[in-house]
Amino acid sequence: MILDNLSTHKPKRGHVARSPQNVHFQYTPTPTSWLNQIEIWFSILAGKSLNGASFNAVDQLKAHVDAFITAYNETAKPFVWTKSKVHQKRLKPCFAEP
Repeated sequence: MILDNLSTHKPKRGHVARSPQNVHFQYTPTPTSWLNQIEIWFSILAGKSLNGASFNAVDQLKAHVDAFITAYNETAKPFVWTKSKVHQKRLKPCFAEP
């Protein structure tokens, strides 16, 4: 399980996160916020492929995801990272009455 570096996701010192033996926690390094961009890809995968899907075995899930990736890559284009323009609010003049 990959978790971002938010402090609430980290176990406190001396406390071990209880999880099944086959689950391992991996935290993203603090200076790598750019890694979170993968969340956009996961959102596309979940919305266009996994939403409402049901699988009886991990192999079925893997085959489904692999087929989606193959189909998606045929028309994939690079993500364009942008930031919307922030408009400063104009303050109305306010005068104190004497």
